[in-house]
Amino acid sequence: MNITDIDPQRLPRHVAVIMDGNGRWARRRGLPRSHGHAEGVNTVRRITEAASELGIGYLTLYTFSTENWNRPKEEVDALMHLIVMAIERETPDLIRNNVRLTMIGDASRLPDEARERLGRCMADTAHCTGLTLTLALSYSSRWEITRAARLFAEDVAAGRRRPEEMDNDGIFSSYLTTAAMPDPDLLIRTGGDHRISNYLLWQIAYSEIVVTDTFWPDFSREDFFKAIGDFQNRERRFGLTSDQIK
Repeated sequence: MNITDIDPQRLPRHVAVIMDGNGRWARRRGLPRSHGHAEGVNTVRRITEAASELGIGYLTLYTFSTENWNRPKEEVDALMHLIVMAIERETPDLIRNNVRLTMIGDASRLPDEARERLGRCMADTAHCTGLTLTLALSYSSRWEITRAARLFAEDVAAGRRRPEEMDNDGIFSSYLTTAAMPDPDLLIRTGGDHRISNYLLWQIAYSEIVVTDTFWPDFSREDFFKAIGDFQNRERRFGLTSDQIK
């Protein structure tokens, strides 16, 4: 599918991606898992450029989960080093393409070097007004929801909120790390697994989901456009009937 096949009037405002399959991609080629992660960085650049070219407002990538800290130390160290190198290498292109970089997740668990370099890149791109690229880094949805509940409780204890102010949407959402962005309209998972993996559980309540068997390093612009086209062919009802939508 090509970019010309996409209806620019019906784009998702926010696309979230579970970038899965780096390790399996490498294993099938007899390579260390780190090679798959390195190749996955090239896909990040490719899909970020495609999303920016389409005019999508927000792209959020599941980069490293809180559960990933339990992986072998060598792999975690290699991933952290790769993330740092990629951030610095890509910053000039992000600025050139008017892409703003942000992060959601528990930054306190990141190595100092990674946190500092990420902070510099976010500061350097803060003026950009095009696509917002968000890295979900040291992130899990259960961590985020627990954190939001704790922050609200602290505000209640301090007299800044009343318990009855809590609702199902606006108030609670304002305590999430994604408070500054709309909920994802589309969730893409590469690698073929049909699970959410503790990712944006609150925010994807009504997201359309596209799962592809393609491993993340092989995920192309055309694959991304196909997922957008699939999204545009769906009827989003948000709990209503088709007749009500019409």
